[in-house]
Amino acid sequence: MNAAQAKIIELSMHKHATVSPANDPIKPLVELKNVCKSYGEGNSRTSILKDINLDIKEGEFIAIVGFSGSGKTTLVSLIAGLIYPDSGELLKNGQAIREPGPDRGVVFQNYSLMPWLTVYENVALAVDAIFKDWTPQQRRAHTEKYVNMVNLGRAMDKKPSELSGGMRQRVNVARALAANPDILLLDEPLSALDALTRGNLQDEILQIWEQDRKTVILITNDVDEAIYMADRVIPLKPGPDATFGPDFVIDLERPRDRTALNHDPEFKRLRAEITRYLMDIGLQKTQAEIGDKLKLPNVRPNTSNDWKLDTSALKPSQADLGRPRYLEFSNLSKIYPTPDGNSTVKVVDGFDLKMKKGEFVSIIGHSGCGKSTVLSMTAGLNEISEGGIILDNREITSAGPDRGVVFQAPSLFPWLTAFDNVMLGVDKVYPHASQDEREDIVEYYLTRVGLADSMFKKAADMSNGMRQRVGIARAFALSPKLLLLDEPFGMLDSLTRWELQEVLMEVWERTHVTAIVVTHDVDEAILLADRVVMMTNGPHAKIGKIQEIDLPRPRSRKALLEHPDYYQYRESLLTFLSECDHTH
Repeated sequence: MNAAQAKIIELSMHKHATVSPANDPIKPLVELKNVCKSYGEGNSRTSILKDINLDIKEGEFIAIVGFSGSGKTTLVSLIAGLIYPDSGELLKNGQAIREPGPDRGVVFQNYSLMPWLTVYENVALAVDAIFKDWTPQQRRAHTEKYVNMVNLGRAMDKKPSELSGGMRQRVNVARALAANPDILLLDEPLSALDALTRGNLQDEILQIWEQDRKTVILITNDVDEAIYMADRVIPLKPGPDATFGPDFVIDLERPRDRTALNHDPEFKRLRAEITRYLMDIGLQKTQAEIGDKLKLPNVRPNTSNDWKLDTSALKPSQADLGRPRYLEFSNLSKIYPTPDGNSTVKVVDGFDLKMKKGEFVSIIGHSGCGKSTVLSMTAGLNEISEGGIILDNREITSAGPDRGVVFQAPSLFPWLTAFDNVMLGVDKVYPHASQDEREDIVEYYLTRVGLADSMFKKAADMSNGMRQRVGIARAFALSPKLLLLDEPFGMLDSLTRWELQEVLMEVWERTHVTAIVVTHDVDEAILLADRVVMMTNGPHAKIGKIQEIDLPRPRSRKALLEHPDYYQYRESLLTFLSECDHTH
């Protein structure tokens, strides 16, 4: 570490306040002084950012972590010169930022590429516009340098429609870097990517940063990403009137290794501290105190398809929790025809598992390993090719109300309220209950997921996180024998995901319904499950390993991060997934 870098780290340990030049020989590259920004006029005016103060030194890698709607993109747009503050100052090298410029390269979450141009041509657009005095040969060499830098040399002549999401985002990064900016502004550039692609792109961005030492401001909602990549992590408190929280200095040796970090006490301390801070400032509490005043009616659901003929099919009480072989997968396989129709491919090959009543199992694996296929066959939404599934001594042959399903998108009727969306299912499953009893059931579960004040709001007017809460409430309200969750929080930012995981755990603790969750999130898998089932890569995917999770319940993310066994479980799952990487 040279003297300048040492000074950067020393200075970054202080709060954002501007330091006088007499005490600060290194002038900040970027300064934000009491920056405020609002949108709207009159009574509809909303203050997004208030009194934002930040100094960034040249060559620093800053990560700003915040919740959805906290004003992160507004902040990037201000630094980029795309919008202007209502008050306060934004300075670069002591000069006011008044307009966009090639000295600030921006990569947004959306790819915004010209679909009719090739990879090379998309990057060359920026190079040709900025370096007009260069020869064509110089511009071509410069463009190719940055296309190769993001490992797209072989795809140089391909158009965006021929690229994966990760490759398209690489083009965006190359285009921003090719403009040779002083500052790289990354606005959640990796959030739409799967975990494996996201990790690879993180490493590529870090390699580029190490080579060129650009100043980087990364906006992210992923705490692990922030700690892995940055020198400083700065939380942005939720709006309106969003402000910065304290700096967290990431004093971890570079280059950083994910596996080694899992053993690093400083990494564990930072991870727990930042997570705790964010949860304390931002996670809304479920309205448990209201929920405790509500009682579920003493009426059992009828989850048989022919309830009038078979009243014995009424769901028994949970007194027999722990009953073995309540759910059994026997040599379960799924075969699909190949696209040409000339042959078949076995996607899932011999999935065998026995579950106790009341057990919670997570299934993890890389994209394409058949996790969701197993779940959809269990739900009765996908035909079983070979083998079988037995639930409570009955073979699964079709969909039924005895299984509640929560998908990534909760598929609500947008013109109905949250209450009405849940009531649709409750009316079917409790035909023998009174209207008051059915309404009490709906109100109970919507309150439990934190929607007591929004239950009569239309689904169309709700955020993604609120809609997913309705989906969870609906699934629990049906009081199914089996709850199936297919990447239920996959479309949400990681901070909203934490909140809904806590909601799910709180409601599950009251019901102990037998449950399976499909996820690619290692921490989610450990938090929720009694056992984690790890699947090998497809085709011919099967169970590769099962990890028992012997952690006390009820669980919370805070308690998990402090448990001595947590990181051992985490390493077990990460090691398995990394060993599967070579086939991708």
